[in-house]
Amino acid sequence: MSKKKGLDFKHKEVINIKNGTRLGYVQDVTADFQTGNIKEIIVPGNNKFFSLLSSESDITIPWNYIKVIGEDLILVDF
Repeated sequence: MSKKKGLDFKHKEVINIKNGTRLGYVQDVTADFQTGNIKEIIVPGNNKFFSLLSSESDITIPWNYIKVIGEDLILVDF
């Protein structure tokens, strides 16, 4: 996979290839500041109201679970 910037992920839909579940849209990413590599993508959890107040319901997907990054979506094996 080519090197990606955090902004490249914003507004991409995340789909789990194990069961076809739509997990949501990328809200944020975490990175290793020493290497500059993205470590995880973060998708808001199912309860949108509470996710505005707390990040506890967010879905954090490690980089190694990402299988394909397309123009509009990201496929994960999660």
